[in-house]
Amino acid sequence: MQFFFEVLIGGLLSGVMYSLVALGFVLIYKASGVFNFAQGAMVFFAALTFVGITELGVPFGFALILAFGAMILLAIATERVVLRQLVNQPQITLFMATIGLTFFVEGLAQGMWGASVRGLEIPGIQDEPLEWMMEATGIGVSKFDLFAAGVSAILVVVLAIFFNKTRVGRALRAVADDHQAALAIGIPLQDIWRIVWAVAGLVALVAGVMWGARNGVQFALTFVALKALPVLIIGGFTSIPGAIVGGLIIGASEKLGEIYIPPFVQSTFGIETSLGGIEGWFPYVMALLFLLVRPEGLFGEKHIDRV
Repeated sequence: MQFFFEVLIGGLLSGVMYSLVALGFVLIYKASGVFNFAQGAMVFFAALTFVGITELGVPFGFALILAFGAMILLAIATERVVLRQLVNQPQITLFMATIGLTFFVEGLAQGMWGASVRGLEIPGIQDEPLEWMMEATGIGVSKFDLFAAGVSAILVVVLAIFFNKTRVGRALRAVADDHQAALAIGIPLQDIWRIVWAVAGLVALVAGVMWGARNGVQFALTFVALKALPVLIIGGFTSIPGAIVGGLIIGASEKLGEIYIPPFVQSTFGIETSLGGIEGWFPYVMALLFLLVRPEGLFGEKHIDRV
């Protein structure tokens, strides 16, 4: 039972980080109604920019500010060059634009800072078990996982309050519902898109730093965004709470599945197998099964077409 709780807690802490990546998708989708395929590239760009700045001798905190400034510039450029030209165009057009943006951002990041793998360390935070918890309960919980989950949770709560309790949040929901109606009542569509892409850039920066500290800053960070897909399917594409709950479900289930499903298959069917790295594909199987039961997700809004 002690080992079970250790695996479960580790999965839940990883799930909070998945939620952070998924949150970037939710913010863009709520503002434009399109799936932002470039979110993974933004995570990579933010992490590589941050590491590149620190390599110039800039202190950690100031480097974070400069990297966020770079993400704001990227948001402004995206709105000016891409989104402004595609107002009121079909969603598939916006989606294809984000695919093109993906390759541009990836190339821009590597052109500016190089393509070599970089290490990233957060001062004072090591990937080692908490001694007091180990002594009290025997359960090993990583300091880094706990710190990353705490930062992610704080950011998610702040953004949820910002987008649900402020005028900008209400304007964002109006833009998501109907671009033309929002423009008709005086909501500046360009300003809203710049704000939401800048906030998504902040989310990408935090996610990039956390995942970069865990796995190294490398091109593979772009694939972290793919883990957000099952999170979004389960939680719902339009819900911030859904991103949190979906991340926790995926994080816990993939860790528990990796440990307990292969022995169960072996004991039940007599098949000795590791199931080929279950952690990599099990979340997608869960999402596929979930689509059959509740396609809109746990917190997603049902879409009803009236004829």
